[in-house]
Amino acid sequence: MSENFSAFLYLTAAVFFILALRGLSSAKTSIKGNVFGIIGMGVAIVAAFAMPKVSSYALTITGIIVGGAIGALVAKKIDMTALPQLVAAFHSLVGLAAVLVAAGAMSAPISFKIGTLGHIMRGSLVEIGLGTAIGAVTFTGSVVAFLKLQGLIGSKPLMLPNRHLINVSLGALILFALVLFVFTEGHFFFWVLASASFALGLLMILPVGGADMPVIVSMLNSYSGWAASGIGFTLNNTLLIVTGALVGASGAILSYIMCKAMNRSIINVIVGGFGNSDAFEDKAGSADEQRSVKQGSPEDAAFVMKNCSSLVIVPGYGMAVAQAQHALREMCNILKNNGVKVRYAIHPVAGRMPGHMNVLLAEANVPYDDVLELEDINRDFPSTDVAFVIGANDVTNPAAKNNPQSPIYGMPILEVEQAKTVFFIKRSMAAGYAGIDNELFFRDNTMMLFGDAKKVTEEIVKALES
Repeated sequence: MSENFSAFLYLTAAVFFILALRGLSSAKTSIKGNVFGIIGMGVAIVAAFAMPKVSSYALTITGIIVGGAIGALVAKKIDMTALPQLVAAFHSLVGLAAVLVAAGAMSAPISFKIGTLGHIMRGSLVEIGLGTAIGAVTFTGSVVAFLKLQGLIGSKPLMLPNRHLINVSLGALILFALVLFVFTEGHFFFWVLASASFALGLLMILPVGGADMPVIVSMLNSYSGWAASGIGFTLNNTLLIVTGALVGASGAILSYIMCKAMNRSIINVIVGGFGNSDAFEDKAGSADEQRSVKQGSPEDAAFVMKNCSSLVIVPGYGMAVAQAQHALREMCNILKNNGVKVRYAIHPVAGRMPGHMNVLLAEANVPYDDVLELEDINRDFPSTDVAFVIGANDVTNPAAKNNPQSPIYGMPILEVEQAKTVFFIKRSMAAGYAGIDNELFFRDNTMMLFGDAKKVTEEIVKALES
């Protein structure tokens, strides 16, 4: 009876998780989606406690308390700017959990009801091997993504000699070790499989540049879902299989959508190191050092914006770092009251993870109808009086259109250079996260506003009010 009750609760939890994904597909329904997800997880915990094979409630409750406390502390203290690397760190934990569960199942199959030591069921060996491979790749790949996003290692692509040959060789070794493990149940082959997968995850993400990191975060999210699903097969847990598949499929679909928006190949994302040229060298840097830029003041920007008829805001990671979204909304409210048409333009990879800018703008209560995606706003830039770029860089760089050797070449950008006037808030002339200079800085219609994004925006607000 308790097993049937747990199965019913698992089914209920799965429905709530599906509703959560549906709610999170839109900014307007995202809060409802989060509530559905919380309810689903609560039901899943009750279902787990109702299972007759639970041998220690005290240990389970201790794990929930410790894990919940850590999660609550992290959620309370984490800055919005650090959310991308937090997501990458969480992905790595899911991948590592898959490897550890697989290792435990291999060492104590009786506890997992998949056979006896030396006589594990063939299907279970396949599940253990695949879960280990996906989990190990997810773990090291997510660790590298975390280090890049945190700035502990450079965001520029790290191109190893013959990296494609090395990756293909590692892939062949993983497949070979998997087959031998399934047919021999040899622990040696299991650890060869795990080690090669750890190495492949590392080498797949190192060649990825900063501009492509949001897509990698999305793909690693997909990998973590499949890893979780693999754990579900090993543990014979239907809910974990279903929810892992949901995360894996949704992450893969999101990655495909982003790749399509960026003119990238989904296959190149999966194998790593996409969108990069081995021979690229940013030759513009030395020449740009001899060129001058137009530098303005907040008062200059306020005067021009107050007298324009249309304004497009382009937010980026610099806005997130400065937490300037609230000051930006205040500035836009003043301009709207003066009859200026104000809209926001969001690039698919603005920030460091999918939806980063949308979350920040929603936090500042920016109306959803004012926020437009790249394909909806690009056609309007030629008729726009002012483009206000606040902390964005690579997503506005014309090199993506006119420099075939650039690592971001082919990536659709927000074509702000076509606006009559471009104001660009930036702390300095330093290169963007992709490690290349932005040609937009030196255009005749661009005026640089150097300084902290929040402080500069607040000064513009003061100028508008006076």
